[in-house]
Amino acid sequence: MLASLVACLAGGGLILWSVTRVWTVEVEQRTGLPELRTEQTGADLHPWLVGLALVALAGAGVLLVARGPVRRGLGGLISVVGTAMAAGAVVAWAGAASGVWPGGALLGSAVVVLGGVLAARHGDQWSGMSARYERSTSTSVPVVNSPASDTRAAWDALDRGDDPTA
Repeated sequence: MLASLVACLAGGGLILWSVTRVWTVEVEQRTGLPELRTEQTGADLHPWLVGLALVALAGAGVLLVARGPVRRGLGGLISVVGTAMAAGAVVAWAGAASGVWPGGALLGSAVVVLGGVLAARHGDQWSGMSARYERSTSTSVPVVNSPASDTRAAWDALDRGDDPTA
């Protein structure tokens, strides 16, 4: 479970870092003027990569609270998200983008896919959160008869060492 969570968090973080770096630089030569440089980040070129990276990060958090088949399904969804991010990084790297940052996005998406596959494959075997804080299904409420007799009974229970509120 820890490996899957770390993979989703690290991969999503690497993708977010990579898409905020400069992927392309366009230089326009102008006669008699200095050259004009236009820099574009990965988020400028492919803004949907940011959204998918946030989905991967949020998915890591949901993996903690989900159980059984839901956790496995979420792992499959995270794998699909990682695959979509990898496709975007490959398209960017093959296109006009240059440098190492599309490769960083590709590496991050591969790590997210790995985390998703681990969750999809073994997620139902991991322990879930404790049921200690879940709402109980019983709705038994103590019945109060009259204030005078109830007060006396409560004091008598305290004298015996019992907890009258339980």
